[in-house]
Amino acid sequence: MEKKWRTAISWHFHGESYVRGYNLRELIGNLTFTEAIYLVLKGELPTERERKMMDAILVTMIEHSIAPPSVIAARAVISGGNPIHVGVGAGVLAFGRAHGGALEDAMRLLQENIEKRADVIVSSYLSEGKRIPGFGHRYYKEKDPRAERIFEISKELGFFGKYCELVKEIEREIERKKGKRLVVNVDGAVAAVASELGFDWRLGEGLWIVGRIPGLVAHTYEEYTMEKPFSKRLNEEEEVEYLGKKPRELPGYFKRRR
Repeated sequence: MEKKWRTAISWHFHGESYVRGYNLRELIGNLTFTEAIYLVLKGELPTERERKMMDAILVTMIEHSIAPPSVIAARAVISGGNPIHVGVGAGVLAFGRAHGGALEDAMRLLQENIEKRADVIVSSYLSEGKRIPGFGHRYYKEKDPRAERIFEISKELGFFGKYCELVKEIEREIERKKGKRLVVNVDGAVAAVASELGFDWRLGEGLWIVGRIPGLVAHTYEEYTMEKPFSKRLNEEEEVEYLGKKPRELPGYFKRRR
């Protein structure tokens, strides 16, 4: 009879834990955390080059300051008097298409269109009025230094292949068609290199979560230890614009007495 649950990730043999076929006891002290992440996600151990590239990707995503929705959500929940794991969970739940989703969207764009020309891809997106994921940044107009560093490392390690070339071609084509530069941002660069490493685009958001969790833990711990509870309450007079009705009387019909 077919069993209800199936997994190829880990199992217990003879009373010991095995991850992707390797004894967990033997992995401890021999694998770096990055190597273990690669193993559990890909199913095989990384080469030294793959480990270094994966390291760079995870470091790139680890922390982007206090302003993103995930950090605001995490710290606000801690401010309400909750433990760290609840705050981190709230931060993860704040990830979405506008925050964290661009990596997965860019990976999908590249992987599903790798056989197409850049001009065809860009024309298709622009004709439909859709934003091209992985391009443009509110601060970086000429180049995203994080993206450039990822590309530098990918070249050093031999991972600057067809996906990286396509993302660069799309960048040039966007400028030709729109008449303005939309740089490859960090999501676009990571999407290209993650695709070179063979990660399926459906793991894009998962990679983002793995990379971002340490930053969320740091923020929740900081909020927990440095701030007073309820410290994230809004100053309504200074920070909120009220758009509702002015004070008004309840109609007599609704003034019921028990």
